[in-house]
Amino acid sequence: MIDRYIRSVQALSRLGAGVAVLLLFLAMVVVCQMILMRYFFKAATIWQTEAVVFSATAAIFIGAPYVLMTKGHVGVDVVQMLVSGTKRKVLDALGSIAGLAFCIVMLIAFGLHWWEAFEGGWTTPSVAALPLWWPLTPIVVGFLLLVLQYIAELLKLCCAKEEV
Repeated sequence: MIDRYIRSVQALSRLGAGVAVLLLFLAMVVVCQMILMRYFFKAATIWQTEAVVFSATAAIFIGAPYVLMTKGHVGVDVVQMLVSGTKRKVLDALGSIAGLAFCIVMLIAFGLHWWEAFEGGWTTPSVAALPLWWPLTPIVVGFLLLVLQYIAELLKLCCAKEEV
């Protein structure tokens, strides 16, 4: 059961990574289009800046669980390298618990913010005036996926029979 949960969350994290790559590619294409429109055709670029910022932000949050899963984040591991296997596991668990607590708090805070933006009909302050809940959705989804991935990391540390 635990291994099935871990595999499912890892599949979601991989899916998030794929979506993040597509969002970054989209942002790159829009930046190129924006440059062409602005400098060669002297045309206004109204929606492009928001599209790039929102796409890159969504990529960061939706791709973060994959980075956690693959241990791709930047970290200071000097202390971990100095201690034995059991103490290293304890340090990993403490770090995961702290990360999980932070992500739960952020999930609740952004969830409430998303709900207020949705219910209040809030829009972005730009000319495009997009509904604000659109760019907030990937942040909420990203924190939810991070919570699930942190739980999977804790389960791998304490309960998994084999490396999943």
